[in-house]
Amino acid sequence: MSVGTRNRARTREKHPLREWLLSDMSARPAQTEGPYARPPEQHHRTWWKVMCLTGVDYFSTLGYQPGIAALAAGVLSPIATLVLVLVTLLGALPVYRRVAHDSPHGEGSIAMLVKLLTYWQGKLFVLVLLGFAATDFIITITLSAADATAHIDENPFWPDSLKGHEVIITLLLVALLGAVFLKGFGEAIGIAVGLVGVYLALNAVVVSDALWRVLTHPSAIGDWTTALTTQHGDPLLMVAIALLVFPKLALGLSGFETGVAVMPHVKGDPDDTEEKPTGRIRGTRRLLTTAAVIMSIFLVTSSIATTVLIPAEAFEPGGPANGRALAFLAHQNLGEAFGTVYDLSTIAILWFAGASAMAGLLNLVPRYLPRYGMAPTWARAVRPLVLVFTAVAFLITVIFKASVDAQGGAYATGVLVLITSAATAVTLSARHRRQHGLTVAFGIITVIFVYTTIANVVERPDGVKIAACFIAGIIGVSLLSRLFRAFELRVDIVELDPTARQFITDCARRRIRLIAHESASRDAAEYRAKLAQIVADNDFPADSDVIFVEVTVTDPSDFETELRVTGAVLHGKYRVLRLSSSSVPNALAALLLHIRDLTHRRPHIYFEWTEGNPAGNFLRYLIFGQGEIAPVTREILRQQEPDRSRRPHVHAG
Repeated sequence: MSVGTRNRARTREKHPLREWLLSDMSARPAQTEGPYARPPEQHHRTWWKVMCLTGVDYFSTLGYQPGIAALAAGVLSPIATLVLVLVTLLGALPVYRRVAHDSPHGEGSIAMLVKLLTYWQGKLFVLVLLGFAATDFIITITLSAADATAHIDENPFWPDSLKGHEVIITLLLVALLGAVFLKGFGEAIGIAVGLVGVYLALNAVVVSDALWRVLTHPSAIGDWTTALTTQHGDPLLMVAIALLVFPKLALGLSGFETGVAVMPHVKGDPDDTEEKPTGRIRGTRRLLTTAAVIMSIFLVTSSIATTVLIPAEAFEPGGPANGRALAFLAHQNLGEAFGTVYDLSTIAILWFAGASAMAGLLNLVPRYLPRYGMAPTWARAVRPLVLVFTAVAFLITVIFKASVDAQGGAYATGVLVLITSAATAVTLSARHRRQHGLTVAFGIITVIFVYTTIANVVERPDGVKIAACFIAGIIGVSLLSRLFRAFELRVDIVELDPTARQFITDCARRRIRLIAHESASRDAAEYRAKLAQIVADNDFPADSDVIFVEVTVTDPSDFETELRVTGAVLHGKYRVLRLSSSSVPNALAALLLHIRDLTHRRPHIYFEWTEGNPAGNFLRYLIFGQGEIAPVTREILRQQEPDRSRRPHVHAG
């Protein structure tokens, strides 16, 4: 057992809580994280069960969407809702079906766009999109819990003495949601299936009863059509107004991003591979289509029923139907007992709507931040992240005093930015593949979502401000984490080709001497001069066997990397090992440790001291992967191997 293994074993013995929190890190090893990671196998479920997990977010908007539409569009609510449904079925659904095909590992449109950018601009772009995703997902948790609290307060059986404690009740609901995910992911899916089944069944009863009342009372339809023609006589004007108010209904588009974020949990075919998970893609497309069709039917029918049967003043702030139109009809038409059952179901699904958002965060964050070195290594584990996200949700709830209206702008902004980024990604994907028809179609969809996003931001700029806070927080934490992890060994795998292995094996019979060399012309004079300088600076025999090591920096913004080492003999006498990495010191440290483990001998490596200001050189290392190479290599080795008797030798002269 190595020293590091013994230390970790002692840590586990002394800290059972730490062991419990990090218990799933073995199922999520470092080398499987990133854009092609997959969750543990036991989390895979049939597509309709995963649909229920995303559906607790998507379907729960029935609790408030009809009221939002009535407030925004008045008697035009059914027409505006029809526009929303058309955008859903003809815009968002095709976009995310394409995202599911092009990004089948759950990374979504973020990864599709990141492929277009490299280096630090790509990483910053990811952080910005993650900021909007965090806005969407975290606000989903807090807004839905706050809306559940509002439904609790509106129930006639809820004691008056318990009203006015919205923040405390919302915090309890958020804490309960976090507890479910601390228990396990399987439990979350099981709860979601039950809640969605009951909620959709109760909504079917409420909407069917309401539509029957509409059909059997022609006067109600007559009153609505009269008001419609009186206020908006021109049909084209009706459509134009509906298009203008459509951005206010954008909350009805939630659920698509989480649908692809939890895609890795969809069970595929037995012959699926990570490169071609055909069954998973097919199941996710069924998930997205089924959810969109079900939701579209409920949106149109509920909008007609609530607009015709509920007086306009009841939708106003403080009115009995504000934010709970279907619950109002349930109590009014089916009795207080059924209405209370409906309230309980609505409260439960609104509370658990945050589950799909939590699942999306747990899938997205470990794929990017730890891999970029922008989060601690414990961010690969589920339970610590659950605690962090729950704490952030607590903070948001307290800041906004559990107000649904105060958080609505941020929620809509996060949803629309992510959908717009997805539409942009699939448009560029179609263009790259020379699919001209699809490029035009997706381009039109992108324009629609760009308009919707801009209109929403102009009307509710607070959403962008909240998202900016999330983005700033993520970037700040990420940069600090990258700084604190500066001396961490980032290499997962070291592979030597046969020539490189032969070089090491030959030298292992004597003393293994490596010379760190930054090549320029690679002519014989360059290697001869470098060898003479190192021999003079370090006073070892000129006829000693040495191997030059040359590292080519690839993308210095990458954190984790794999080393492929190739060997070559140049000019008939100089043995050279070549490798590529995002960081020169990390590559050299990993190579030295690999040689030690391979030969059971401690290798020596020789450097020149770097000229210039040490602080400036250290910044060059952080940003460009090179700079203060000798001391950083030594520090990485020191942290990775505390036992000095086993640590490779580092010489600088």
